[in-house]
Amino acid sequence: MEMDRKELADFLRRSRERLRPQEVGLTAGPRRRTPGLRREEVSQLAGMSADYYMRLEQARSPQPSTQLLGALARALRLTIDERDHLHVLAGHRPPAGPFAGEYVRPSMLYLLDRLHETPAQIIGDLGDLLAQNALSEALFGCVCTVEEPDRNIVLRWFTDPFVREAYPEEEHEQHGRRHVANLRAAVARRGNDAAASALVGRLHAASAEFTRLWERHEVAVPRTSRMKVVHPEIGPIEFDTEALLTPAEDQRLFVFTPPPGTDSIEALDLLRVIGPETAHRSHV
Repeated sequence: MEMDRKELADFLRRSRERLRPQEVGLTAGPRRRTPGLRREEVSQLAGMSADYYMRLEQARSPQPSTQLLGALARALRLTIDERDHLHVLAGHRPPAGPFAGEYVRPSMLYLLDRLHETPAQIIGDLGDLLAQNALSEALFGCVCTVEEPDRNIVLRWFTDPFVREAYPEEEHEQHGRRHVANLRAAVARRGNDAAASALVGRLHAASAEFTRLWERHEVAVPRTSRMKVVHPEIGPIEFDTEALLTPAEDQRLFVFTPPPGTDSIEALDLLRVIGPETAHRSHV
């Protein structure tokens, strides 16, 4: 990304002019002629030199660091959208948004329940299964008997042999590599925080296969893919998987749809009829 000095200068100036001194704990004073804050006041609030800030507003500065941009965003009381815009103008990717953890917004649960025609799941960035609709349960099985800390698709892939029964054996290596590559990317995005470190440590202790794949240092974030699920009663069902963004930075909505013109469409129709009773035992 390239820095747009002219637009950055204009955005900083207008953001400064919109902010009233009282909003940042300053006294306006009777002789104030400048609308909003003065340049030196912004530089003081951001903990940077007045000369460097002046050059930013004059579109003749070097590229500011992300740390400096964060300080400017706080000094100018920018919203999240304005902060992200500031980073883009300065030639940086916006910082990651807030994490939702295990909390799923009611609107997302409502959407999940309204997807009657296709299996769908909400999965956290570390692989935690947070919610699934009825058709997903019919396909993958219920995890209601699994303790909440263990409802993680990566952990269960490498520790629960029943999970792999639903996938062709010749594709097990591919699934394992995909799980690990996605986890690698999530751990890096999180800065190897406590939750990520604990999960990776647990996986290393439980599975030599995981350790072997982790050492490959492959990285791949799931967006679209094709997969095959072997149902105990129906047999193989092929799906196109779409990973859709949610308002939370650490959650994705996964939707499984049969490829057009394939037998999987009829197989999915049959799955809706027979329901979850014949699904694989507690696997995702």
